[in-house]
Amino acid sequence: MNTENFSNRRKIITTALAGGASTLLPAWALGAEKTTLPFAYGERELMAFPEKKPMIVLTSRPPQLETPFKYFDNHVITPNDEFFVRYHMAGIPTSIDPSTYRLKVGGNVEKPLEISLESLKKNFPSQRIVAVNQCSGNSRGLFEPRVNGGQLGNGAMGNAAWVGVSLKDILNAVNPGKGAKQVSFNGLDQPVLPSDSDFVKSLNIDHAMDGNVMVAYQMNGTDIPFLNGYPIKLIVPGYYGTYWVKHLSEINVINDVYNGYWMNPAYRIPDNDCNCVEPGKAPSKTIPINQFTIRSFITNFTDSSVVTVGKPIQARGIAFDAGYGIKKVLFSQDNGQSWTEARLGQDLGRFSFREWRTEFTPRHAGTLDLRVRAFNHAGQVQPMTATWMPAGYMRNIVETVKVTAV
Repeated sequence: MNTENFSNRRKIITTALAGGASTLLPAWALGAEKTTLPFAYGERELMAFPEKKPMIVLTSRPPQLETPFKYFDNHVITPNDEFFVRYHMAGIPTSIDPSTYRLKVGGNVEKPLEISLESLKKNFPSQRIVAVNQCSGNSRGLFEPRVNGGQLGNGAMGNAAWVGVSLKDILNAVNPGKGAKQVSFNGLDQPVLPSDSDFVKSLNIDHAMDGNVMVAYQMNGTDIPFLNGYPIKLIVPGYYGTYWVKHLSEINVINDVYNGYWMNPAYRIPDNDCNCVEPGKAPSKTIPINQFTIRSFITNFTDSSVVTVGKPIQARGIAFDAGYGIKKVLFSQDNGQSWTEARLGQDLGRFSFREWRTEFTPRHAGTLDLRVRAFNHAGQVQPMTATWMPAGYMRNIVETVKVTAV
């Protein structure tokens, strides 16, 4: 990245995030277009932030931007300017100099390192992986009964081609010591108040060394957008986005289980077979959130779509899971009474969105309840009824789109 390009990036980010303190939205965004998500109190601003197309704004400090769902019908790889944004800390960096940026790797290691971006790219082998990043709270606003937390629709997810360095190679370079149990990760975002907890995450050492976890410096063939973690980002394929640390600056090998706030008590799920509890109840035991549940979506119809009786039409969408691979996708036009198998699109890798398509002919006038259901190679199947947990994580019920046939 040359100096001129960096100066431009720094200027637009700093300006865009310097809105007036009297509003949740920057001054330049007032009067923006509105959109409504499919649940009560779902009205949101729809605005273009730096390096982004118009996105659904949950908050601007810190930035929480959801991808409008219609964008997912255009590409199986989510373009950088359509990719969702999720920060926890309002103290996010607004200026980063790539020439002085360093990744510090230490803790229980034989040879601590400070790795420059140039060294990361030149002195370690690169790898590429196509992987979905999905917010733990994606679809939280659709929980019934409603739960606390950011009320998101289905757009807090995206699929990108990431290029970077295997975390395994970085850890091998520093040689973890005897007794190493976990690896912790920190980025440049900071809490506003000293009493707040810094956003630090951890993975078990075996997971960190599995060859899939990586430190990425490129997203879809270019620099990672600033709001998605420039210049380097932790990529944890198949795991929820809470582990995908942005602006990654520190990696530490530790001899115990990290219990900072963002691992415990935050981002916990019920420790049982369904990772669920009865509505209104608290789980008796919890574990850190981890792998994705299996999901699928219809992308080319909405509840306002109109189709013609007796005329063949294509339905299409996406499916994904934690990396076991999508085996098949079934489609129904009668609320699940009958199903047909869809055609799967190109396999871009087991952690990627998988396209599906099928044709159907509306049989009668009125409301058609369209459903799609994914199955993977591990035997996991999307449930027909929703589960519940107080944190509003991991929703993966078979969704229904109601279209009108005329």
